[in-house]
Amino acid sequence: MSDKNKKRRRLTPGRAMVSTVMLFFFLAFFLLFLKDFAWQSLALSLVVPVIILFGSVGITKLFPADTLLLSLTNFLCALGVLVLYRLDPDRGFTQAVNYGVGVAAMIGCTLLIRYLPSFRFVNWAFMLASIGLLALPLVIGTERNGANSWITLGGRSFQPSEIVKIALLISMAHMLSRRKVIFTMGFAAICVLILAVQNDFGTALLYFGTALVLGYASTGNLLLVGAGVGGAGAAVVLGNMIMPDKFARAMSRVEVWLDPWQDVQGAGYQIVQGLIAMANGGLWGVGLGAGNATVIPEHYNDFIFAVIVNEFGMLFGLIVILMYAFIMIRGIMIARNTRTMFHALLATGCAAMIALQVFVIIGGNIKLIPLTGITLPFISYGGTSLVSSLCIIGILQGVAARNAAGIHEDRELAMQGGGVR
Repeated sequence: MSDKNKKRRRLTPGRAMVSTVMLFFFLAFFLLFLKDFAWQSLALSLVVPVIILFGSVGITKLFPADTLLLSLTNFLCALGVLVLYRLDPDRGFTQAVNYGVGVAAMIGCTLLIRYLPSFRFVNWAFMLASIGLLALPLVIGTERNGANSWITLGGRSFQPSEIVKIALLISMAHMLSRRKVIFTMGFAAICVLILAVQNDFGTALLYFGTALVLGYASTGNLLLVGAGVGGAGAAVVLGNMIMPDKFARAMSRVEVWLDPWQDVQGAGYQIVQGLIAMANGGLWGVGLGAGNATVIPEHYNDFIFAVIVNEFGMLFGLIVILMYAFIMIRGIMIARNTRTMFHALLATGCAAMIALQVFVIIGGNIKLIPLTGITLPFISYGGTSLVSSLCIIGILQGVAARNAAGIHEDRELAMQGGGVR
């Protein structure tokens, strides 16, 4: 290969984007190091770019991968580590470790989807495990922020619903690809019901929305969507009548959403402080480390988008939203290029789950919809959340790898056929 071709290869858009992202986070952490000369800041200025390099470029050496999807995902993950470290060094360091574990889990999910020919023999196990894990907090769960959806083991807490996301996507895609629509919707309804009993309405909404998207994608039947929405509405009304205490918190969130200013120091405090923080950020932000958004309750989790807008500005916040939009678009493109119904539905479900989760949490931050307690994918604090989100990207990458392998096989067959006389 000539020097000119080598240089051209080095300057591809994908590599240029990865280099820019690595430089951005190196400089960001180094600036934090110059502020307080903490060795953790200096360490992360080196470690985070290395993880980005491996997660964006190194993975492509192992199997065919969507480089743009990897680059966008790694930027968002690194942004989460940066913001969390600025807010709380211990949380930031923990998130960096979770990031590394998540990249390894992402690779595992990619290989699973790429090489496992069928999930027919494990689908029942996935379904039973999903229901069992979701129901476990009802027995040994701990309550946090009003939701009894957490399990504490060995001093560490996690949400089984984050783990079940992966099994749910695979099981629903598998059953819908075999035209088991009613059975699939019944399975999804059981999962949603368990989450509702735990007062985890945010995750229940996420599961419900993903099931509706997959149901419509597999059947093209709008009546199914209408029946699902109508059934959910009826279930909410009935549940509010039978278990008013369970739905009281959800109803109060709707009231706060309608008018958070009526109780600024009480129920509306979180939303009001989030809106003020974003308004103070303006177009360009107050600067990394100069923000005061820590006054927002759950600023490292539910309201981390408000923190980002406060310190980096509204334009940067819009860029973050566009990155999520591109991830969804890449997921749909991967789904369109598949050869099997199962993989098409699987990729569609992954894209839908990420998109719905982003819409619900950012929509709650900007007062577009009532606030629900779920995480912002890749950015919010939480090991289970980050790992599960990266596993969803791993599933997409696995489908993309199968697509690439299919194209390669077609080329091989075309070349062999072209040589026949």
